[in-house]
Amino acid sequence: MTDDERWLVIDGRRWRRTDPALPEDVVEALKSHLGQARSAVRQAKRSGDDAAMRRARDRVQVAKTGLGERGPEWWDVAEADRLLQARDALDQLAE
Repeated sequence: MTDDERWLVIDGRRWRRTDPALPEDVVEALKSHLGQARSAVRQAKRSGDDAAMRRARDRVQVAKTGLGERGPEWWDVAEADRLLQARDALDQLAE
């Protein structure tokens, strides 16, 4: 695997790519939750609600970790464990 397959560079900043081994339906569901959580972060910032901000940021973290974009580097983790992590993230976000 090359660095180009692991990292995405935007405006000179390196970001970890989504785990390519995850099924498309799992990725789509996690990205949907991620978008909703980011929207909740913006709303909490506007309203000054610190508790809502913490909850929303926690949801962003769970979604990003499920996608493999945070936490242990996905290329160092067994594929079965990565899929389990993604499905666990979906379960947490469904609550």
